[in-house]
Amino acid sequence: MTDEFRIGGVTVAPGETRRIDLPVVRLYTDTEMAIPVHVHRGGKSGPCMFVCAAIHGDELNGVEIISRLINSRALKSLRGTLIAVPVVNVYGVLEQSRYLPDRRDLNRSFPGSAKGSLAARMAHVFLDEVVSKCEYGIDLHTGALHRSNLPQIRANLDDGETRAMANAFGVPVLLNSTLRDGSLRHAAADLGVRILLYEAGEALRFDELCIRAGVKGILNVLRHLRMLPRGRARHAIEPYVARRSGWLRASDSGIVNHRKSLGDHVRKGELLATIADLYGCELDRVLCDADGIIIGRQNIPLVQEGEAMYHIAYFHEPHEVAESLGMLQDSLLPDENF
Repeated sequence: MTDEFRIGGVTVAPGETRRIDLPVVRLYTDTEMAIPVHVHRGGKSGPCMFVCAAIHGDELNGVEIISRLINSRALKSLRGTLIAVPVVNVYGVLEQSRYLPDRRDLNRSFPGSAKGSLAARMAHVFLDEVVSKCEYGIDLHTGALHRSNLPQIRANLDDGETRAMANAFGVPVLLNSTLRDGSLRHAAADLGVRILLYEAGEALRFDELCIRAGVKGILNVLRHLRMLPRGRARHAIEPYVARRSGWLRASDSGIVNHRKSLGDHVRKGELLATIADLYGCELDRVLCDADGIIIGRQNIPLVQEGEAMYHIAYFHEPHEVAESLGMLQDSLLPDENF
């Protein structure tokens, strides 16, 4: 392990833990804005992995996941280097907004530019100072405002090493996801960094199941990469890969009565929701278009015509996926008070 490891001009030695403020730009109030970075280096050599949250400023589950992760006693046995960034989009978190002040989506602004827009400059700093120093990464996300996502991993599952990481994470649903231009995942792939995207929960909310699954999943990946000692063999949740997913949209505007929840196994033609007018007269019925599992759902009981309502992942054996989801909940939330 080399002694020379620098982020933001700060050197972190083997066996050392440092918290670094990574400068981005100044506000017009002359206030310095910086990305908080926690660097934990083990005493022995090993890979370098980053974990980041709140690229979208209203997606907060990942903030709590990283807080619990960096305070985990398991990291005392770390080999290599873990870079944990609890908040990337500091502007968005301050405003409780998905976007930056220039109304750009940071996750569509990579690889960025040192002389570009605010979003481009932030993307450039994060990519250059954090991502480029790593071999692996985990990017933590939630659903959008008023939408919840089932705990799931999205990644390039055609790459064997990435798929092995995704399997190790330990959630039942893996979604083979294409790279989007401007995304962190796309920019990381161009640098040869293998990355998982963990989606779980809803914007501006903490979800205990999603948080626990995220912490456990990251520790599982660290063990898989031999950055942490392998634990005792336990019965693992069997992940299932969806090669295709799609959103079902409302064909009318009105008041929604949901009949199905996240994680439900649904069949083609099954009733998912009804849409009624203000007087209770039924306007439309939302029917499932194929057998699958609900991995995303709108929460607010109001809908506009064309709005996405249910995200369905299509599996050959969806009933087995539903059983694994039940195992996940039972293992992480054994106390019914949750």
